[in-house]
Amino acid sequence: MSAALKNIVVFVTDLAKARSFYVDLLGLPVAGQSEMIIEFFPGAGTSMGVSLALHDDARALVGRHTGISLKVENIVELCEKLKNGGATFVEPLESSPWGKMAVVRDFDGNLFALVDR
Repeated sequence: MSAALKNIVVFVTDLAKARSFYVDLLGLPVAGQSEMIIEFFPGAGTSMGVSLALHDDARALVGRHTGISLKVENIVELCEKLKNGGATFVEPLESSPWGKMAVVRDFDGNLFALVDR
Protein backbone atom coordinates (compact mmCIF):
# COMPACT_ATOMS: atom_id res chain seq x y z
CA MET A 1 0.00 0.00 0.00
CA SER A 2 1.15 3.50 -0.79
CA ALA A 3 -0.06 6.59 1.08
CA ALA A 4 0.68 10.29 0.94
CA LEU A 5 -0.61 13.33 2.76
CA LYS A 6 -3.27 15.04 0.63
CA ASN A 7 -4.50 17.94 2.73
CA ILE A 8 -4.85 19.48 6.16
CA VAL A 9 -8.02 21.32 7.20
CA VAL A 10 -8.34 23.96 9.90
CA PHE A 11 -11.86 24.79 11.04
CA VAL A 12 -13.13 28.38 11.31
CA THR A 13 -16.42 30.10 12.07
CA ASP A 14 -16.33 32.85 9.43
CA LEU A 15 -14.86 32.30 5.97
CA ALA A 16 -14.64 36.03 5.17
CA LYS A 17 -12.64 36.69 8.35
CA ALA A 18 -10.50 33.67 7.58
CA ARG A 19 -9.80 34.99 4.08
CA SER A 20 -8.74 38.36 5.48
CA PHE A 21 -6.25 36.59 7.78
CA TYR A 22 -4.89 33.82 5.55
CA VAL A 23 -4.92 35.63 2.19
CA ASP A 24 -4.73 39.35 2.92
CA LEU A 25 -2.42 39.28 5.97
CA LEU A 26 -0.53 35.99 5.80
CA GLY A 27 -0.34 35.99 2.01
CA LEU A 28 -1.11 32.32 1.39
CA PRO A 29 -1.68 31.52 -2.30
CA VAL A 30 -5.27 30.41 -3.00
CA ALA A 31 -5.81 27.17 -4.92
CA GLY A 32 -9.60 27.37 -4.84
CA GLN A 33 -12.59 28.58 -2.87
CA SER A 34 -16.21 27.56 -2.40
CA GLU A 35 -18.89 28.64 0.04
CA MET A 36 -17.47 26.23 2.63
CA ILE A 37 -13.70 26.12 2.20
CA ILE A 38 -10.64 28.01 0.98
CA GLU A 39 -7.77 25.83 -0.21
CA PHE A 40 -4.19 27.05 -0.36
CA PHE A 41 -0.93 26.16 -2.09
CA PRO A 42 -1.90 25.55 -5.74
CA GLY A 43 0.27 23.02 -7.52
CA ALA A 44 1.73 21.63 -4.30
CA GLY A 45 1.42 17.95 -3.53
CA THR A 46 -0.22 18.76 -0.20
CA SER A 47 -2.76 21.51 0.39
CA MET A 48 -4.09 23.26 3.45
CA GLY A 49 -7.62 24.51 3.74
CA VAL A 50 -9.78 26.50 6.11
CA SER A 51 -13.31 25.21 6.29
CA LEU A 52 -16.46 26.38 8.01
CA ALA A 53 -17.13 24.38 11.14
CA LEU A 54 -20.70 23.28 10.44
CA HIS A 55 -21.18 20.44 12.92
CA ASP A 56 -20.43 19.97 16.61
CA ASP A 57 -17.29 17.87 16.09
CA ALA A 58 -15.80 20.50 13.79
CA ARG A 59 -16.83 23.41 16.04
CA ALA A 60 -14.94 21.72 18.90
CA LEU A 61 -11.77 22.02 16.80
CA VAL A 62 -11.99 25.80 16.28
CA GLY A 63 -9.53 27.89 18.27
CA ARG A 64 -6.81 25.39 19.06
CA HIS A 65 -3.14 24.83 18.45
CA THR A 66 -3.05 23.30 15.00
CA GLY A 67 0.46 21.88 15.23
CA ILE A 68 1.12 23.42 11.79
CA SER A 69 4.34 25.28 11.05
CA LEU A 70 4.47 27.52 7.99
CA LYS A 71 7.85 28.32 6.47
CA VAL A 72 7.69 31.96 5.39
CA GLU A 73 9.95 34.48 3.70
CA ASN A 74 10.72 37.87 5.25
CA ILE A 75 9.43 36.73 8.64
CA VAL A 76 10.20 40.04 10.38
CA GLU A 77 8.15 42.04 7.88
CA LEU A 78 5.36 39.44 7.85
CA CYS A 79 5.04 39.50 11.64
CA GLU A 80 4.83 43.29 11.56
CA LYS A 81 2.13 43.12 8.86
CA LEU A 82 0.17 40.56 10.92
CA LYS A 83 0.45 42.67 14.06
CA ASN A 84 -0.65 45.82 12.23
CA GLY A 85 -3.57 43.85 10.75
CA GLY A 86 -4.90 42.89 14.17
CA ALA A 87 -3.44 39.41 14.58
CA THR A 88 -2.14 38.43 17.99
CA PHE A 89 0.97 36.48 18.84
CA VAL A 90 1.07 33.79 21.48
CA GLU A 91 4.86 33.69 21.15
CA PRO A 92 6.56 36.78 19.74
CA LEU A 93 9.17 36.58 17.02
CA GLU A 94 12.40 35.22 18.47
CA SER A 95 15.74 34.15 17.08
CA SER A 96 17.29 30.82 17.97
CA PRO A 97 20.20 28.74 16.69
CA TRP A 98 17.80 27.06 14.23
CA GLY A 99 16.21 30.26 12.90
CA LYS A 100 13.44 32.71 13.70
CA MET A 101 10.01 31.64 14.92
CA ALA A 102 6.73 33.17 16.13
CA VAL A 103 3.36 31.67 17.01
CA VAL A 104 0.37 33.61 15.70
CA ARG A 105 -3.35 33.28 16.37
CA ASP A 106 -5.85 33.58 13.50
CA PHE A 107 -9.11 35.48 14.05
CA ASP A 108 -10.80 32.28 15.34
CA GLY A 109 -7.99 31.48 17.79
CA ASN A 110 -6.25 28.75 15.75
CA LEU A 111 -2.50 28.80 16.40
CA PHE A 112 0.25 28.47 13.77
CA ALA A 113 4.02 28.58 14.07
CA LEU A 114 5.78 30.79 11.55
CA VAL A 115 9.39 29.86 10.84
CA ASP A 116 12.02 31.18 8.47
CA ARG A 117 13.83 27.86 7.87
